[in-house]
Amino acid sequence: MNFRFIPVICLLLLTCALPAVAKETKNISYKLKNAEPVVFSHDIHLAKYNNNCRICHNTLFNLKTRKRFTMIEMEQGKSCGACHTGIKAFSVSDDAECNRCHKGKPRPVVFKMKGATDAVFQHEAHVPKLGGKCRTCHSNKTITGARKATMAQMEKGLSCGACHNDKKAFTVAGNCGKCHNGMAPPKTVPFKIKGTADAVFSHEFHLEMYKCADCHTKTFAYRAGAKHYTMNQMAAGKSCGACHNGKDAFASTGDCGKCHPGLKPAKLTYKTSMGEAFFDHEFHLGMFKCADCHTKIFKYKKGASSATMAQMEAGSSCGTCHNGNDAFSVKDDCIKCHNM
Repeated sequence: MNFRFIPVICLLLLTCALPAVAKETKNISYKLKNAEPVVFSHDIHLAKYNNNCRICHNTLFNLKTRKRFTMIEMEQGKSCGACHTGIKAFSVSDDAECNRCHKGKPRPVVFKMKGATDAVFQHEAHVPKLGGKCRTCHSNKTITGARKATMAQMEKGLSCGACHNDKKAFTVAGNCGKCHNGMAPPKTVPFKIKGTADAVFSHEFHLEMYKCADCHTKTFAYRAGAKHYTMNQMAAGKSCGACHNGKDAFASTGDCGKCHPGLKPAKLTYKTSMGEAFFDHEFHLGMFKCADCHTKIFKYKKGASSATMAQMEAGSSCGTCHNGNDAFSVKDDCIKCHNM
């Protein structure tokens, strides 16, 4: 037997077998979350390129990584967009050709929200208004490239906010119920406060006078606990103090019980070289209001407004009132405050 002809015979057999191998390849179905699958036909493409698999593998499609590409990436020449440019084959950038790969009607997109009802994007409402031009959104990084944008980011033009800006369409800075189906009035928000009663914010009460956009997101982010403010900061106009300034609404520097239900300020103890000194909130609230002392004289934090006896005698801290005229002087009757 002449072994020199064996390699030639094997090569001929492999060459003859290629069409059969190519013919056995199956259609590839790319499942989409909100639309019918996109189906890639090996038969159609192999017939066009003489069964040459290497035109796509692994130059365009790596069988090991199996990376998925967005429409934006395809328009930049990745994946199917390498050939579907409008020259070799119909363009992925042509709105009129979308249905050649995407069959059926796109389904609503549901965004799960923590602490609120789901937001729903309706393709059937948007596609007709855009004249069937899918690329208006799907080739725009500002829109589809920012799927997880916050409400604050949307108000700055990202995601839905690119159109929903009160010019092209209703603003995302309000109209919450138009996107969040079945949205009930937001819940009452409790704020845990160390050393005093919890503060409570009632959405239901405030929505009788204001709209969501009046507070969100200029004053408050759409997330409980996103940022905490001190009473001093509120007194300076931050957080609740933006409205609760004594003009638009009662001041945050007084009427504490309106926000802190069941408020019972504690009796304060100060350790000094002359024995412990005491301040009784309950006794003083029988004659004064919180705003008489806070925060002009005392900050809403124990130890933040500490003063020496000399400073008190000069009119600071307790000495503002305990001056011998409005109340007994800090110079006398030491045992009234110090457990000596």
